[in-house]
Amino acid sequence: MSDPPIRKPATADGDASSNASETRRNVELDGAEALRLLGGVSLGRIVFTRLALPTIRPVNHVLVDGDIVIRTHGDATLTRYAQQNGGEGAVVAYEADDIDPDTHLGWSVVVTGYARLVTDPRELARYRALLRPWVMQRMDHAIRISPDLITGVRLTADDPSASA
Repeated sequence: MSDPPIRKPATADGDASSNASETRRNVELDGAEALRLLGGVSLGRIVFTRLALPTIRPVNHVLVDGDIVIRTHGDATLTRYAQQNGGEGAVVAYEADDIDPDTHLGWSVVVTGYARLVTDPRELARYRALLRPWVMQRMDHAIRISPDLITGVRLTADDPSASA
């Protein structure tokens, strides 16, 4: 059995043969700009390991002192995962973006670092006040992700005058 053919999405004018890479480019972001953009949105995706396989969960977040903070509940796999290594945390990736579905312009940021369960009661109370869960579920825990690697790209239209 052969693989199904790959279909290119149609452009706004219905032409599926248009190549978006001819009119767009990726511009790498520095870490400070990437974190600034990440702090301007509230939803992202956390990537962690579950049963030796990558797992992705959509979550909301807040940026606090350069760290990403999310809330979770005690029964969550992610809560247990962040408690690994005697409280030293576990490696995760966090991704957020803002990309226009029509123009495909915007940005994407990926942060890789250690996720640790917040145990200090005052710090936990602060995060509860800053971050309201987006699901209707009790979220008594918070996880703080300290970035070790920050990468990001801005997807932008080529400026034809720049090559002139």
